[in-house]
Amino acid sequence: MSNRAHDWLRQAEHDLEQAQDSRSAGRHEWACFAAHQSAEKALKALHLAHNQDAWGHVIRTLMDELPGVCAIPEGFIDMARVLDAYYIPTRYANGHPAGAPFEHYGKLQSDEAIRYAGEILGFCRSKMA
Repeated sequence: MSNRAHDWLRQAEHDLEQAQDSRSAGRHEWACFAAHQSAEKALKALHLAHNQDAWGHVIRTLMDELPGVCAIPEGFIDMARVLDAYYIPTRYANGHPAGAPFEHYGKLQSDEAIRYAGEILGFCRSKMA
């Protein structure tokens, strides 16, 4: 079976572009979710590049399970925690006490999510080169 690491990385890059497009369109909840997806897929690409399978959607766990040669930079665990908070409530109305998901996210959140996902993506790319 072929290693699909670079396919996952290319999709992570595409998801980050989607996050940027969603932010520009004022769809900040989708920007936050797409940023989460970008970071998740970039980390899965890095796992695959090191011949490891990676399952699940929790970015923090995906970081924790990386091989030792991929030491996580300081601050990345906190970035993972922020992005992980966007996995479910950005999409489901019962993720908040009241209101539709789009009412709970704005430019502040999408800017931060895109920045964090970009940093994680860049880290993964550098460890795959």
